[in-house]
Amino acid sequence: MRLLIIALSLYLPVLYGTQVLAQDTPLAQRADVRQFMQRMVDEHRFQEEELERLFSQASRQQKIIDAISRPAEGKPWHQYRPIFITEKRIRLGAQFYRRHAQSLRRAEALYGVPADIITAILGVETFYGRYKGSHRVLDALLTLGFDYPKRGKFFRGELEHFLLLTREEEMDPLSIMGSYAGAMGYPQFISSSFRHYAVDFDADGHRDIWNNVDDAIGSIANYFSRHGWQRGRPVVFPARVSGDAYAAYLKKGLKPQIPVGELRKRGVSINARLPAGEKAALIRLQGAEAPEYWVGLNNFYVITRYNHSPLYALAVYQLSEEIRRQDSLETAQLADD
Repeated sequence: MRLLIIALSLYLPVLYGTQVLAQDTPLAQRADVRQFMQRMVDEHRFQEEELERLFSQASRQQKIIDAISRPAEGKPWHQYRPIFITEKRIRLGAQFYRRHAQSLRRAEALYGVPADIITAILGVETFYGRYKGSHRVLDALLTLGFDYPKRGKFFRGELEHFLLLTREEEMDPLSIMGSYAGAMGYPQFISSSFRHYAVDFDADGHRDIWNNVDDAIGSIANYFSRHGWQRGRPVVFPARVSGDAYAAYLKKGLKPQIPVGELRKRGVSINARLPAGEKAALIRLQGAEAPEYWVGLNNFYVITRYNHSPLYALAVYQLSEEIRRQDSLETAQLADD
């Protein structure tokens, strides 16, 4: 044991010093970054000088690592929900819903995704475009790609997509701002999502999710459609449980794979007319005083493809319901006047 302690005392300062040295070395000179640059040259025909110039102007941001280490989705449901289901967010959502009604209706008709769901996504992601992010996307992706080992591979992949999309769309990589995780524009698309799902919804020749609301609306609807949104189908229902046979289904994940009839036999009560064979997922969230149980269907699962959290998906759904209710109320008031 003494020898082990001595060995560790000699090894850990070396390891720590190596990490500090790597972080203090300019990004464009780091061996791991240069290896990435070389792959971009070999596989995508980027110019090495261009990448060196670009990366030499980027910087590692510790605050980005700090932010991603404490996501809102780590909160319990009873603390998470009030962040997004607020009177102001509902009121401004109803205003957005009316202001962009034509584009929202067209997206719903084309892709089958309800206008209120599209609006709620924008409400949760960026407060309807008010907060699109204050970090340079290049800094965020370089920082997380090379100094956040937990998800480094993912963010290096997003950095690759980011460089490709800025070349394809003829954009300056240093000018694009986004979230601490590199999400961009009104809908907070990551780079791979932009390349795969962004659309030119107003047919002006550009896919612009940063400044063009129509493109943002169409891109969200296309994303949901491509991930399997079912037109006209429900999303999620509250449930009650009894006994303990239901508990095993809480470990099955978010993807609907349990027949509703089977859930009912195991003590799950759903106040909805659903076919016994329809596949669902059983979800438990932490309420203020007791757990809440929900039965998520296919469309709920599709929302979690946007953000892989049941808290996020339920917040989007509940905000969409409140926006629709507020719009109906205000429309009725205008009619009375």
